[in-house]
Order: sequence, then structure tokens, then C-alpha cells
Amino acid sequence: MNDKTVARLRITCPDKPGIVAAVSAFLAQHGANIVELDQHATGRSGGVLFMRLEFATPGPDINREQLERAFADQIAPRWAMEWAFDYPVPRKRMVILASRVDHCLLELLWRAAREELWCEIPMVISNHTVLRDAVGRFGVPFHHVPVDAASKHDAEARMLELMGDAVDLVVLARYMQIVSGRFIARLGGNVINIHHSFLPAFAGADPYRQAHARGVKLIGATAHYATEELDAGPIIEQDVGRVSHRDAVEDLKELGRDLERRVLASAVKAHLDDRIIVDGNKTVVF
Repeated sequence: MNDKTVARLRITCPDKPGIVAAVSAFLAQHGANIVELDQHATGRSGGVLFMRLEFATPGPDINREQLERAFADQIAPRWAMEWAFDYPVPRKRMVILASRVDHCLLELLWRAAREELWCEIPMVISNHTVLRDAVGRFGVPFHHVPVDAASKHDAEARMLELMGDAVDLVVLARYMQIVSGRFIARLGGNVINIHHSFLPAFAGADPYRQAHARGVKLIGATAHYATEELDAGPIIEQDVGRVSHRDAVEDLKELGRDLERRVLASAVKAHLDDRIIVDGNKTVVF
């Protein structure tokens, strides 16, 4: 992942014959070697094509701006493409927001420390102070920004001020506050939330208690992009676990914590590795 010669290209466009050949030929002409290619079409003809390529360039000094400009001039208009080049170096900067519970936060910090998540974590922001020492053990700066109904606007402004402009992703790691559409928009929509239910079931507050009251046999966790509509953003990753009539609410929460950790880490990794293409209220995850 630390190879400066690696690049990625994500494409969405109307599906027509010849697109894969055209993109492959373009990269070959620029000396790039495709090492991974995934694609998905929504139909046999007349649908939408989603494509992700990872490729190695001739050297770290290749001019990214010239490559992107050539693609914009020679390839993208012909096929009516929406596209983006991405690069793993420099690492993306990921800020984590948390409240009192630590399992999702610590999972992300641990995986980042092991470089399973290829990113920098410049800070953790919390509306409580209880996690300060746990975060400090990872050598990550911790900022306390209290929030209440009257101060939400000022708190969000303070968080954006702390983050600055160089933030690629914000993760709500069981951050028990609703963030505004304005806050999400300032971050370019790059905000991932973990919800402790198998959405769209049991959206909103206290989903494990809702699930227990409904007598479900499965509980789940959902990682999704945050939108202004609560718990309704494009879903990235989900998983479930079995429960029974013998399980109390606390049993559901215990099982759910493991699901939440794994689901959130998987979704964050997919984002950091540029494997997600958002398609309206859905995602394509390669």
C-alpha cells in the first residue's frame, strides 16, 4: 500500500461495448500495468457500467495531473463517464468521532496501528472525556467538544475548525449525536456511520431494545454513509448474528458489539481502498 507507483480509477457510465478495451488501451499507452480490474453492469444491454481498476505506473515521478487531463480529454467524454483517480500515497486522513462506548473506536485505532487500515488518524473528537486515556495509548490526539441541543451548531463548527481542510473521511464510531446535513456537506459526504441494527429495520434510538421487543431471531449491524435523513444513507456493509427467545437485551448488545466492530472496520477499509462507488441511495462495493 505504500507504493507510490500504485493508482486506482473508478468509473460510472452508460454500458456499451468497448469501454473496458478503451480504458485498458489508454493505461497501456501511458505505461501502466493493470493489476486488478472489477466491473459490474446493471443489465445485459442499455444498463449502467461500474468499474474499478488498480494499476501500477512506471515510476513514482509519473505526472498525475497529465494522466488525469489526458483521460478527461481522450476517454471520458466519448463514454459519458463519471470518474475519479485515487492514490494510496499519501495516506488518507481519517478523523473519528466517538461518545462513551469504546469498542468501535478501539477497533479502528488498533487496525490503523497495524496498518490494516491504510490511513492517518490526526485526531479523535468526543463529546465526553471518558475515552481520553484509551485514545492516548495509541498516540492519537484527543479533543473534547461537548454538545447539547443549544450548542450543536457551535460544536459542529468547532469540530470542523479542528479538522481543517485536509480530512478525507470522518467516521462516527458510535458517536451518539445526530450530525447536521450542513456538517456532512462540508465534508463532501465522506462520513461513515455504524448503526446497531440491520437497516432498514429498527432505525433510530435503542435498536436492540426494539429488536428484543419484536422477538427477532437475527440482529445485525449496518455501516452506511451518513446523510441528513437519519439512518437512511447508502449502505456499505452489513452482517447479522442469530439470537433466540432466551436472549435478553444485554445479550443482544453483547453480540451486537462484535458485529458493529467488524462491519464498521470492513466499510472503512473499503472506503480507504477506494472500492466504493455510490449509486444514488445504494453502493457498489468491489
